[in-house]
Amino acid sequence: MIDHAPISEHRFPCDNCGADFRFDPTTGGLACDHCANTSSIGTATGTVTAIRELDLRSAIETKLPQSEIEETRVSKCPNCAAQIELSETAHAAECPFCATPVVTDTGVHRHIKPRGLLPFALEEETARDAMTKWLGRLWFAPNGLKDYARKGRRMQGIYVPYWTFDADTKSRYSGERGTVYYETRTVMRDGKRQQVQVPKVRWNGVKGRVTRFFDDVLVLASTSLPKRFTDGLEPWDLSAMEPYSPEYLAGFRAEGYSIELQDGFAEARAYMDRVIERDVKFDIGGDRQRIHQLDTELGNLTFKHILLPVWLAAYKYRGTTYRFVVNGRTGRVQGERPYSGVKIAIAVIVGGLVAAAIGYGVALNQ
Repeated sequence: MIDHAPISEHRFPCDNCGADFRFDPTTGGLACDHCANTSSIGTATGTVTAIRELDLRSAIETKLPQSEIEETRVSKCPNCAAQIELSETAHAAECPFCATPVVTDTGVHRHIKPRGLLPFALEEETARDAMTKWLGRLWFAPNGLKDYARKGRRMQGIYVPYWTFDADTKSRYSGERGTVYYETRTVMRDGKRQQVQVPKVRWNGVKGRVTRFFDDVLVLASTSLPKRFTDGLEPWDLSAMEPYSPEYLAGFRAEGYSIELQDGFAEARAYMDRVIERDVKFDIGGDRQRIHQLDTELGNLTFKHILLPVWLAAYKYRGTTYRFVVNGRTGRVQGERPYSGVKIAIAVIVGGLVAAAIGYGVALNQ
């Protein structure tokens, strides 16, 4: 049984004026917006620090040491179920994921501590510019929404939770290798005899073994954003990940995970199985492959909880919520694709007029 760890509260006062520092993506350090003082992050050593993985089976059996568990105060959105970590002094807020008003301090989230994160590398202004350009390429988007997004309130910097999984796999299989050959046959076509080549497959039984090491299989640990959005933000440069330090969260928010570890591993295992099946088919070779039996042994199962940076905007425009997300490292954008009924109607009318003009021109030339 794991005892409760203390609730995590992190504040980083400026040593010059006492105001709160924030993490500055442009410098990778802390900055004070009040007096322009700066400070480096205490864990920064200039050397590469390995991020230690945790044993998966121990975690699933709730046997992790107390030092790997923490509690944070969270606000759970009643609309999208996002669990956002907020300070004790906050009394009301708007959900950054769906713009729904939320009453804060709805409970304590007890979870496995993050082991690593990718710090923000883009400032809000850069992320907003990327979102504005992306919206500008959507011709059917309402002009009012584009203007609202361009001039709207601040974007939210959110650290989104993920799981990563590692595994050594050894698989045995039995199946068949198919070799395509052709037989010549005579057929009747249009009253004439013709010779055609008919493909056939010759099957031979095979057995074998394949091995693969899976490193950092990435699984989203939240349901607050559509998976198509988060998948569209990939790839993430996980090789640049830093060991977790709360200073990186200064001035940003973090979302608590809502997909438990065991469920996250089930998704990772499904991905591994697909890759292993592809490996087996490659190992079988030939022109066709059949797999009759496939047994996989998993070893050295490890995981870690990590946080990835996302700039997020959620706007309610004419009664509809539109969400846009920007990769906080690369500027890649995903989001709702709004449509203007007026623009669609104009496009249909213009298309009809162009088609009519082309038809009229063809008729005159006949």
